[in-house]
Amino acid sequence: MPQTRKSEAPAASAAPRVLERRQRVQSAEIGMAVLKTLAGMGGSATLSALSAQLGESPAKVHRYLASLIQEGLVDQEAGSQRYFLGPELIGIGLVAMRQAEPIRLAEPALVRLREGLEVTCFVALMGNKGPTIMRIEEPGLPVTVNVRAGTVMSLVWSATGRVFLGLLDEARVRTLAEEELAAATPEMLALLPRPNPIERLQKDVRAAGCAVVRDVYLRGISAVAAPVYDFTGRVCAVITALGATGGFDASADGAIATAVLHEARATSAKLGYAP
Repeated sequence: MPQTRKSEAPAASAAPRVLERRQRVQSAEIGMAVLKTLAGMGGSATLSALSAQLGESPAKVHRYLASLIQEGLVDQEAGSQRYFLGPELIGIGLVAMRQAEPIRLAEPALVRLREGLEVTCFVALMGNKGPTIMRIEEPGLPVTVNVRAGTVMSLVWSATGRVFLGLLDEARVRTLAEEELAAATPEMLALLPRPNPIERLQKDVRAAGCAVVRDVYLRGISAVAAPVYDFTGRVCAVITALGATGGFDASADGAIATAVLHEARATSAKLGYAP
């Protein structure tokens, strides 16, 4: 008696489902590309400009725009016929912004810096009393420093504080820095550029895009710090790497500064910052 080949029918019937699933995935990818390209063009564009940017025919892009309009993700201005991001994206964006918490998003960056550079690194926020360490990562053989989560750093003498001082334009930051100067000993003041130390420190940070210190805040310890920006362009956090001065490249264009700046920029991008 001939044997029936039961596997052929299911295999044949499965093929159209696989093809349909691939087509749906491809359609979703193109739809997302249309949205991302429209956002990259400032959130408003004509059909011809959008098609040229995507490298697709206007007819094809128009079909996707029609579907996106139906879902409220894109809208069209009646007069100019320009397309712009729709109201549904506002709600999506607000939820994403609420979830974009700098400490959580910086944690993977701290781990990569710790493992890649074998240095102590942390993320700090600006608190009422000054820059405050919120999360710290230490290598297998950590440098012995008296900093931990909750430690408040100096605005004037630490690399972390200098980033906030140079890039966070708030009156309370300037006030705290002036209070530190008023309470400083002559020996501490001698470590600062003169005259007008606050203005000089701000200028240096703005020029380099980061802050470096060598044996200033802690003797025998050097550090590099870089800013993390939120979607408004405000400095919301600072990522810092520190280590023993003898084996730590505390230069604004060195390997450590390059790595810290890279991770700070990547974290800023996750927070929605677009330079």
